[in-house]
Amino acid sequence: MSSFENSIQSTIQVQLPDGTVKNFPIGATAFDVANSISPRLAAASVVARVKPLQAATSDEATEQSATEESMYSTNDPNRERLVDLSAPLNVDVQLQLLTEKDPESLQVVRHSAAHVLATAVLELYPEAKLGHGPATEAGFFYDFYRPTPFTPEDLKAIEMKMAEIVARDEKFVSEQEPREKGLEEFKADNDFMKVHFVEKFTKPGDEISLYRNGSFVDFCRGPHVPSTGRVKAFKVLSLAGAYWLGDEKNPQLQRIYGTAFFSQKEMDAHFARLEEAAKRDHRVIGKQMDLFSIQDLAGPGLIFWHPKGAMIRKIMEEWMREECIRRGYSLVYTPHVARVNLWQTSGHEGFYADNMFTPMKLDDADYRMKPMNCPFHILIYKNSPKSYRDLPVRYAELGNVYRYERSGTMHGLLRVRGFTQDDAHIFCTPEQIEDEVVACIDFAQAVLETFGFNEFKVELSTWDPKARAHYAGTDEKWDLATHSLENALQRKQIPYKTIPGEAAFYGPKIDVKLVDVLGRLWQLSTVQFDFTLPARFEMEYAGEDGERHQPVMVHRALFGSVERFFGVLIEHYAGAFPLWLAPVQVGLVPISERHLAYAEKIQQQLQKAGIRVELDGRNEKMNAKIRDLTMQKMPYVLVMGDKEAEAEAVSVRTRGKGDGGSMPFADFLRHIEGLIASKSMEL
Repeated sequence: MSSFENSIQSTIQVQLPDGTVKNFPIGATAFDVANSISPRLAAASVVARVKPLQAATSDEATEQSATEESMYSTNDPNRERLVDLSAPLNVDVQLQLLTEKDPESLQVVRHSAAHVLATAVLELYPEAKLGHGPATEAGFFYDFYRPTPFTPEDLKAIEMKMAEIVARDEKFVSEQEPREKGLEEFKADNDFMKVHFVEKFTKPGDEISLYRNGSFVDFCRGPHVPSTGRVKAFKVLSLAGAYWLGDEKNPQLQRIYGTAFFSQKEMDAHFARLEEAAKRDHRVIGKQMDLFSIQDLAGPGLIFWHPKGAMIRKIMEEWMREECIRRGYSLVYTPHVARVNLWQTSGHEGFYADNMFTPMKLDDADYRMKPMNCPFHILIYKNSPKSYRDLPVRYAELGNVYRYERSGTMHGLLRVRGFTQDDAHIFCTPEQIEDEVVACIDFAQAVLETFGFNEFKVELSTWDPKARAHYAGTDEKWDLATHSLENALQRKQIPYKTIPGEAAFYGPKIDVKLVDVLGRLWQLSTVQFDFTLPARFEMEYAGEDGERHQPVMVHRALFGSVERFFGVLIEHYAGAFPLWLAPVQVGLVPISERHLAYAEKIQQQLQKAGIRVELDGRNEKMNAKIRDLTMQKMPYVLVMGDKEAEAEAVSVRTRGKGDGGSMPFADFLRHIEGLIASKSMEL
């Protein structure tokens, strides 16, 4: 082999995001690449994203498997993934350096912080056994098995020890060793959880991925920050119990929660948001404003709507039903229960039974509470023959559904066992799909804008063609459905993130996540394709060609559930609902008993105009009555004394603005009628 050929084979090409291609020696690292661009960039980089420049052939993949195994930790050499800055690059790659500006970098920092936490625990309590320690959206946690419970004082000691480990600035080093050797070492340490993870995620003959910092070693695929010193701002938060593998028959673990950020300033801002979120907790505000309750005698996860909460629900549902009719949907109502046979046909009995209420044995058959409305809407569709001229058929229902959520997982209105789903199912021809999806996206945007959410993020969950066994439907159907969703989003010019492999087995979906006033994401609106139910129920329509065809089915929910959406509304507005949505829009305060008759006259006029009003006619001081109504976060409080009664006026106090002075009642009424009609967010 010539020296020229040797020199070519000893280098790799690295393509940067701007298209620039650079040559580096085989084994160069992402840090080397960063340093060649700028030492400042190298210092700022946290992790790298890499992907081979060209898909390897089967022979090349076999030839390169040894070098790629350490880099990708997967049998697929063509997979894009994050790697340590110190990971050797052995093939031509596309490479992107991620800094603190990239959200994925924070997840890497938090994963590394979980290792620092585990290091601290083992240094202080060497008898502890390790579970797993992933990053989460809010921070990280690590599970430990230790017969002696941790105490609050232990958590303080652990946090102090973590600070020592960060100060030691130990490098995170990726290592590989034979699976059998790793199992032997974990078994020798009696670390039953690590043995389980190695046996679950690797197979005989594999090499396993380990990460070391100082004397601490953990079974982990990474990636990590370069050293513990990069975990600059962290805090140990709390302690909770968790059964091993979620099974109460297994040993109980102790889960330590923490969080980490790039800087103390960011962490301080995070805790300020948490403090504000606590003030907005829908469970607390719901009780203060008497909106809803959950009754122990009835059972967890079942919501009781009190009069004021029920008024808001009525407004929400009426708006949704009117919009559905305006947009060409037909409203339907379906039963709460059905024979088990129906759920067998739909597939729920086989795939979803663990999440359903247990069967009820009646005289003619076993019945189950419905977890979803879709099979019922299909039965309505099938009740009469359909032609292509009838399509699309759009059925909408605000239907109560029931799902078995485990004890401990329920959370106020946000996760319940019984809820009202604003469900709709669209049955159409393949040619109509794209337009129907565009209409669903329009509707979802209208929901968010009407209820005061100006920001949202969109995700498109697609299938993984390489995992064909996990998905129903033909390749052609998946391509049609995915392209229809993509085209619809592009037609609407909506930015979206594609999430490969996250589609349900029965079709791709669009998720619309609203952003609330605190910047939190809430998953509510969904547009979902379904290949399986039309086939399972043998749905048909007569085509233009006279032949029988199977319709395409689209599920869509925009509130998601009325309960969850209401909970988000409470927290978004901290109970101070916009005027059109407020359960009581105007509070009335007569200064004394002699002004009560005038207040009652104003009350009657407001009620006649359709305004929701509450009169405080108690024999209490005016300021006390104003305070009590203000605490209920009413948009307006009207105060009436001699001057107002003589002039047919009211003294107006506006929520958040205080005393606005006196104005003619007729002017006030016109003002708020206009605000209500326009569904204004402002007062």
